[in-house]
Amino acid sequence: MRCRPWIAGHGMIIGGVTNRRVAFPFAVADRLQLGNYTQRLFCHIQYQSPIFTDFFNLLSTLTKIEGEFRIRISSIEPNLLSDKIIKLAAENEKICKHFHIPLQSGSARILKAMQRRYTVDYYEKLIYKLKQSIPECGIGVDVIVGFPGESETDFIQTHNLLRDLPVSYLHVFTYSERPDTKAISLDARVEITERKRRNNILRILSNKKKNEFYNYAIGKEAEVIFEDASHNGMMRGFSSNYTRIESPYDENFTNKICKVKIIEKVNDICKGEIIDIKNSVELVHS
Repeated sequence: MRCRPWIAGHGMIIGGVTNRRVAFPFAVADRLQLGNYTQRLFCHIQYQSPIFTDFFNLLSTLTKIEGEFRIRISSIEPNLLSDKIIKLAAENEKICKHFHIPLQSGSARILKAMQRRYTVDYYEKLIYKLKQSIPECGIGVDVIVGFPGESETDFIQTHNLLRDLPVSYLHVFTYSERPDTKAISLDARVEITERKRRNNILRILSNKKKNEFYNYAIGKEAEVIFEDASHNGMMRGFSSNYTRIESPYDENFTNKICKVKIIEKVNDICKGEIIDIKNSVELVHS
């Protein structure tokens, strides 16, 4: 497991969580000062040395830091997304209701060839468990097409699984041969043109999923951190569940958690109306 939640302050970075027992310096924020990007927490720090035995313990400790901020778990392996982490995210507003969970393939045969540490059945049950615990959460998925030996049947299994799962968007990757990997020696390579066709099909599915997710948000309220930049007179940011939202630019509302009423969806972004505001910053795990 490679988790890199980080706090930037005085040039120090906290991160590098692994599966083994590791001691970490811990930054205690007693004064928050917003930087240019909402992903950074600049603070006056003092050091202690607690022991974090797993990612849950680190997350739990971070949520106890005083102040208005949020923690986004931008990517986590399905076998590491424990029930304890899901429960913590459901109950603590400082943890964003957004999870990016790699699948890679919906074919049991191909997933085994990829040497993943989870099964298709495990992944499917995890997604439904997550949506049951946090119905409004956004879920992103990594998927690879064209892995050696991937037949049309394997691809259809992947497509149909993703079509039926309540996920929000896909990151689609086309397999490419890399030296010094086991996969490069595998037989039954998929033709480049076929890889591109499968990639395009899943990208179309991703757009459909994202549109459904955004349309579902219309009329609801969300907390958004707007970036300190103007896009043709509009400011943009992400909600806790990773809905992209824009509102008329006002520097007084940037780098702060703003409560927004989502009015409509235009193309690939939602339009929001600000109804409340509070100081904020965001911690990122990637």
